[in-house]
Order: sequence, then structure tokens, then C-alpha cells
Amino acid sequence: MNKDLDGIQVITLEQAVAAPYASGKLAQAGARVIKIEREEGDFARRYDSDVNGLSAYFVWLNHGKESVCLNIKDAEDLLILKNIISKSDIFIQNLMPGATNRLGISSKSLREKYPSLITCDISGYGQNGPYSKMKAYDLLIQAESGLANINGSSQEPGRVGVSVCDIAAGMTAFQAILQALIGRNKTGLGRGIEVSLFHSLADWMNVPYLQTVYGKRKVKRAGLHHATIAPYGVYKCKQDELILISIQNEREWSSLCSLVLEKADLIKNDNFSNNSNRVINRNSLDQIINDVFGSATRKDIIKRLQDADIAYGQLSTIEDLNKHPQSNFISVQTSEGEISLLSPGAVINGEEVTFGKVPFLGEHTDKIKNEYRNLNND
Repeated sequence: MNKDLDGIQVITLEQAVAAPYASGKLAQAGARVIKIEREEGDFARRYDSDVNGLSAYFVWLNHGKESVCLNIKDAEDLLILKNIISKSDIFIQNLMPGATNRLGISSKSLREKYPSLITCDISGYGQNGPYSKMKAYDLLIQAESGLANINGSSQEPGRVGVSVCDIAAGMTAFQAILQALIGRNKTGLGRGIEVSLFHSLADWMNVPYLQTVYGKRKVKRAGLHHATIAPYGVYKCKQDELILISIQNEREWSSLCSLVLEKADLIKNDNFSNNSNRVINRNSLDQIINDVFGSATRKDIIKRLQDADIAYGQLSTIEDLNKHPQSNFISVQTSEGEISLLSPGAVINGEEVTFGKVPFLGEHTDKIKNEYRNLNND
């Protein structure tokens, strides 16, 4: 796999998910990532012990990094940290707001001392505003951002089942850091990046925001149905087998009616004449579709959908994902042996992806201390 960031050094004061996600992507691209941990380690190491005794979160996010234990309140260890920063291209941190200021390593002061340094501060709600000092974790941001209120069933809101706010912030940070690297190639100067979980997820909420503010509509929780497109969701075939279908335009709607439902008269029905009307009359439309699908096996319905070129999907379990014909896997070394991860989404030039080892706590402490102990950066 291309290691385009070979020669780039990243120093991270990180924990949990958002910052490790961003630095993990930099490591995958070839950067050297030095991860500073407390003596007890990144608390994500203890979220679970499902991967041969290791945390699933930590294994996913931290392969290819160097783990260094430092007590940054200790003068000698803080000096080592500062020495590492002096030789780094990128500094990422997601400590509590104000923590780096108190240590004398605020992003602003570091860029003043090292003008080519790119800094990235990741927080819950941003560096300013009434929430800036608050602790923030993924589910709390799902709730505060309105995401939880448009997920779940009609009876109650629900959490998205993965750490989507953390991932959004990590992706946003990764994108901004890559942009900063391109900018530095042009100007020679680094830049300060601020990313928050709240604002990253709020950006993803723009469609329901626009529909609410400008469309004057209330976005309803729809379970396994799309809130603003119909028919787009789950339906029940014989023996309670489930299938999802998605209609994206009027051509597909006509094909569904004539070739799958075998009810061509629905095409001209005023209640279903366009997507807006189909959403308004979703209940009656869903009943029609369930009546037809319920009289046939899922295999038969899939054949009709394929013949009509209608998009469909089946409701997979995680066990199904493990066996899915489209799933790709990558082997990763850990302190507890080799494990498999689902491969990242991008395939570059058709090349096979390789990941570095997941470090055990403090695996590289002595090496890094010896490398950076005696630098003079005054």
C-alpha cells in the first residue's frame, strides 16, 4: 500500500476514539505516530477485553503507532514530550480544554515556536462558548446534536449503534490535517486546527436542519424506513423474512409498481404520484407493499426486484457481516497474536492494505526516551 506520509512525524496526546481515529488514519498512510499514554494507558484499552483480552476499540484505532508512557506533570518527562514535539510535523491532542495551556504546550504557543508545526485540538463542544468546558462523550453529543431525536422508533429516540460523533470528528480532523499538509507544502507554514464532536456531527445534520428550518417540517423517527423518501425501508415477506428496498426516482417507482408489485395503476394514483405524496401516505403505501411481499418468499421478491433493477438489501447481523461475500479483511499483529479487522473503505491502485502492529502499553517508552532525552531546543 502507498505510504504517502512516510517521513511525517505525528505526536499525539490522545485517548478514547476521535483523536486516535485521526492519528490512526495518518499511521495507515505511512506517518510515524508517537502516542503518549499515562502509566495506566489510554482508557480505551479497558473499554472491553473481547479481542483475546484486548479492547476492540483500542485494536481498531491504534495499530501502527508507537506507545510511550510519560507522566507529563513530571519535569523530565515533560521535557521529553517537548523534545518530541520539536521534531514533529503534526501535534494532535484531545485532553480536557485548557490542559495543554497549563502544561505550557498550548497549540498557539507551539506554532509560535515551531512555525511549520500543524496542530489539531479535538474537543467536545469547541474551544469557545458556554459548553466549551463540559465533558463530552459520543452518546451525549448524539443527544445534544439532535441525532438521537431522529433515530430510533416512533415510540422513542435511539442511539446510532457505533460511535458516530467520535468517528465524524476523527474524519474531520484527518481531512483538515491533510489539507494543512498540502498548504504547508505551498507556504512552509503550519496551521492551527480546531475540531469538536458537536460541530462535526452538526455538519452531518444539515439535511434535517434545512428541512426543519426552511421546509417547516418535523423530521419524524422512522425506524428502518427513510424519514423523507418512500418507499425506502424494510418490508416483510413470507415466513417473516425481511427485505429492504429503496426507490430513488420516478422511473424506479414505475418499475416497482408494474414489475414487482404488479399494480401498474399505482403509478397514476394521486396519493403516490411523487415522493412527497408517497411520504405523506406512507402508511397506506407500506400496507400495499407488505400485502404483496407477504404473499411471496424473499427469494421470489428478490428475483422480481433484480428483474426490475430495484435496489434492495437484507438485514444482516454482525455474524452475517463476518461471512458477507463483499467483506474484506486484513491481518493485524497484536501482543496477543494475530487478529483480523475489516479492511478500510478505500482501495488505492488495487494494492493490498497492510497495517502496523497494535502496541502494548509502553512498548516504545525506552526507545523514545533514549531518542529524545538529550535534545536541546531552547
